[in-house]
Amino acid sequence: MKHLFEYNQGSLKICSKSVIFEPDEVNKPILKVNIMLRSSVYLIKEGDVVAPYKYERGERNVIFQLDMPLKTEDVVQTLLQLHRASCLDKLGDQTAMIAANLQSRLARTSFDKNSFQSVTERPHMECEAEMVSPLVTNPGHVCITDHNLYFQPLNSYPDSVVQIGLHSVRRIYKRRHGLRPLGLEVFCTENDLCSDIYLKFYNTKDRDELYYYIATFLENHITEHTAESYMLQWQRGHISNYQYLLHLNNLADRSVNDLSQYPVFPWVISDYSSPQLDLLNPASFRDLSKPVGALNTERLERLLERYRDMPEPRFMYGSHYSSPGYVLFYLVRVAPEHMLCLQNGRYDHADRMFNSVGETWKNCLEGGTDFKELIPEFYGTDSSFLKNLLSLNLGRRQGGGRVGDVELPSWASDDFLQKMRAALESQHVSEHLHEWIDLIFGYKQRGSEAVAAHNVFHPLTYEGVIDCDSIEDPDQKIAMLTQILEFGQTPRQLFTTPHPQRITPRFHSVSSGTSLSTSPNDLSPASPSLDSFEDLTEESKTLAWSNMNKLALQSSHKIHKEVVTGIAGTLSGTSIFSTSQGRECIRKADFSCLHTSSAVYSSLLTFLSLFLFLFFFLCHISLKRYFYSIAYGRRQDTLMGHDDAVSQVCWRDNQLYTASWDSTIKVWKCVAADISSNKRAHFELLAELEHESGVNTIALSPAGTLLASGTKEGSLSVWDIASCSLLHQIACHSGKIHQVAFSPDSRNILSVGEDSCLKVTDVQTGMLLSTVPAEDEQRCFCWDGNTVLSGGQSGNLLIWDLLSSKVIHKIPAHSGPVTCIWMNEQCSSVITGGEDKQIMFWKHQY
Repeated sequence: MKHLFEYNQGSLKICSKSVIFEPDEVNKPILKVNIMLRSSVYLIKEGDVVAPYKYERGERNVIFQLDMPLKTEDVVQTLLQLHRASCLDKLGDQTAMIAANLQSRLARTSFDKNSFQSVTERPHMECEAEMVSPLVTNPGHVCITDHNLYFQPLNSYPDSVVQIGLHSVRRIYKRRHGLRPLGLEVFCTENDLCSDIYLKFYNTKDRDELYYYIATFLENHITEHTAESYMLQWQRGHISNYQYLLHLNNLADRSVNDLSQYPVFPWVISDYSSPQLDLLNPASFRDLSKPVGALNTERLERLLERYRDMPEPRFMYGSHYSSPGYVLFYLVRVAPEHMLCLQNGRYDHADRMFNSVGETWKNCLEGGTDFKELIPEFYGTDSSFLKNLLSLNLGRRQGGGRVGDVELPSWASDDFLQKMRAALESQHVSEHLHEWIDLIFGYKQRGSEAVAAHNVFHPLTYEGVIDCDSIEDPDQKIAMLTQILEFGQTPRQLFTTPHPQRITPRFHSVSSGTSLSTSPNDLSPASPSLDSFEDLTEESKTLAWSNMNKLALQSSHKIHKEVVTGIAGTLSGTSIFSTSQGRECIRKADFSCLHTSSAVYSSLLTFLSLFLFLFFFLCHISLKRYFYSIAYGRRQDTLMGHDDAVSQVCWRDNQLYTASWDSTIKVWKCVAADISSNKRAHFELLAELEHESGVNTIALSPAGTLLASGTKEGSLSVWDIASCSLLHQIACHSGKIHQVAFSPDSRNILSVGEDSCLKVTDVQTGMLLSTVPAEDEQRCFCWDGNTVLSGGQSGNLLIWDLLSSKVIHKIPAHSGPVTCIWMNEQCSSVITGGEDKQIMFWKHQY
């Protein structure tokens, strides 16, 4: 061996348990010598070919001559210390001594501030850390300034210093690394899979300080997203299924730099044998409501038999759906060095390698220990991981053939990834992806729901089950950590309630332009759409909401003597009615007084026109509901119904819904008048919906099938109108709820309350999707499902983008709090009322 290396130039690397010499001549092999056993010598990448390591036994003497003699003593001392560590009996003691040696070297060095980009930079903090990449962590020094984040590795590899401008950072994530909250990952792009740097700190305090410094810096030009905010974007179609899964993986501690927590993606296609892939056929897809291990009924029954006979803690599957071995199983053709490193210099047996997509799927369905999911590369754009472009010698299969490119399904060739992506974004997957999210990131990940879903893995795969720091025996601690890292880890749980379904469009196109949810006849130009006029209305609404920031004040009128408490208009928009807290309580838009009553003084007065606006209905503090004739301006009828003030009413399809501070909502049916017998219309009580506190506000869904209610104590309830049954009750706000309203598609409910928050709740699951804090208390609003026009204590009209959780425009309006907002059906006109007694008319200025 001496003659091979004695006269070669190269670089010497001292690792924790070996010495590696990498010659400058690429055809010469890399030499790896075990520090403890000099007879253990590996020749790596000989002839610059990635291949299994050559292992040579026998006594070997290797001479290294350093170019910098002054550092020879340091190198020798380091080698002696590592050799003493390797001679210790216990693995835990070896690890502790190696770690102490590293910390000593770090303590004797510091970040070289000559590496700053500018002499004007001011350092904020400096600490020790390690840069994490697959299977390798590189120790060094971190320094953050008012402009840049720096990492300077001890060994100047891969660069003497890594520099990231803070202005270029787009996302940062805290990570758990080795089951401890020590990691931090920084992205300078919005949707890329790979980060710009992944750092592991030696204590959580340093990690958190750096995180909050960057987060504070980013507050001025970037929004920190949560799982709920991404969910809302995905649910409404603003990000794709692929992007949403990437974001969830990031939030759940999955990173491409950590093979033990690599991003996990689902198998979505189940048909790998047909000559053509039919994405309109549900049978082409995997059942996303079940984990891979439960897709085969016969295999599942065998697993359940073992599970029932197993002592506690029990688990259904002996292997995980994601582990370093499974990741490199898929990526061996593009990351062969990683596979060789993980498997001690060898590839797996040729027949067990990733040879065929169809065979792999079949084994995942039928194999006794194979339950793996996919990785994001299957839905990306780079197909190199499927091809043996490096001409690797991966062995021969039993049939004699060499392992080469991955065999693709007969329905795919060069377009395999495109079709996989089309399947992922298809109508069917969009409608069912939330079921898989429940299993991997959601409420079916743990506990009784996981048992019911047959989704129980080994206890060591779950976060928080084992605290390695509490294990006193060093050997046991190392063994436990090694098992956890190599076996696979379940993602951090992001959702504890059922994940809502995506709102899918009627026509969902894929990249090829082919509709996945319609037949050719549906798109025929000869068949005009029955919804054409409705579509025009929707287009006008969309245009109006996109120009909501162009609202301009048309006129302002002070026609009431007290606070304006309510505004409503006729369907035609020719008549506008307003109520006030004082004696003059009802006025028309022509400013003529319709009715005056000294008994009406509630600050929550609400009114409603009924029977095609032949009558006027007024909520009354005296516990009665009064009906007024619009034509004659006098009281027509009186309805008794509640034990406390009526706070709000709704009317639809001859049914009246009255909310009251007596903690009830009452549902009334209107029996039409009988002219022949001279009988007036009257109301019959159909149902009473009880609450735990006074009901402050109610709203009907656009279809009239659901009712939402908000109480004085901040709870939000969702009711089924047909059965008058409670679907959800959520402790939504920390104070009184001022207003609730359904989105136009009835999927979500927006509420505002005394806690100065706007909150979006999913109707299907009752899950709180988003909480948006406001600078001041918002009292009333209108919204289109994403954009919100609200009024509050400041007197301004605020326009919000819920997806970014920001105010995008502010319109000065009233001199006091805004108390009510009304918008016409076309969303083109807005009327507001306030405590300043003013009524303001607003129009769009295109």
